[in-house]
Amino acid sequence: MDSPELRHLDAAATRVMVVDGSKLVRKLIGDVLARELPGVQLVTCGSIAEARAALAAGPVNLVTTSLVLPDGDGIALARTVREAAGQAYVPVIVVSGEAQSRLEARRFTEDVTDYFDKALGHQALAAFIRGYVQPEPMPGARVLYVEDSRVVALATKRMLERHGMTVLHFVDVEEALAHLEAHLGRDDIGADVVLTDVYLKGALDGGDLLQRVRHAYGYGKRRLPVLVMTGDANPANQTALLRDGANDLVLKPIEERLLVTKTLFQLRLAQLPEQAAFDA
Repeated sequence: MDSPELRHLDAAATRVMVVDGSKLVRKLIGDVLARELPGVQLVTCGSIAEARAALAAGPVNLVTTSLVLPDGDGIALARTVREAAGQAYVPVIVVSGEAQSRLEARRFTEDVTDYFDKALGHQALAAFIRGYVQPEPMPGARVLYVEDSRVVALATKRMLERHGMTVLHFVDVEEALAHLEAHLGRDDIGADVVLTDVYLKGALDGGDLLQRVRHAYGYGKRRLPVLVMTGDANPANQTALLRDGANDLVLKPIEERLLVTKTLFQLRLAQLPEQAAFDA
């Protein structure tokens, strides 16, 4: 068994573990992260066994893993990380061409923090990881936010504004649609990302807003990302939202770091050119 590879050795550095059975893919991801995230210490491993040994040698701040590994899978690797981390929470990101279908089928476990579809390319992966380990605000980015609970809305708005975002809050879908319709046909479509609750008190709900954005207005996922907040644990309902065009889900109760990371990632992804997928 090869020893885990370390780059940018610095005791104070953020440590990112990259786990993939392909040495070529490990190098590719490692080179991208070293270039895009200077100062980050990379720990690259080819198997769960190597990852376990590396975790025993020292903690990490984030883990990316492929879905298929020589001695198991990414889900088993996530459990290994949880066991090694103890009380410290470590984000575990699955990098896979099958990630979207697994997300839609709700086949991820609570051990997996998030997924990344490798078809989005290496530059997007770096932006995705940066959102977790080195979050950078996007001053002026506009979040069209629909929430009918003023208490929840105030708390969520403060979370986003702390990271430099401008929040356009609407209490119902009808008001949000009126805002978007006033910008139809313009270069400025009135928002950079949509964040909406599913269940709202008005005649229309978050699903209706999603349908209008994707089908009536014709905005694709990169043109106007939509994040849907839900406390509904029903896998079928979550899958329906994703298949109807939601970029991602934010589960309630809302955790600030995850909400901000997902929002910033969608904003940055919308600005990136289309990229070729990683070669597996």
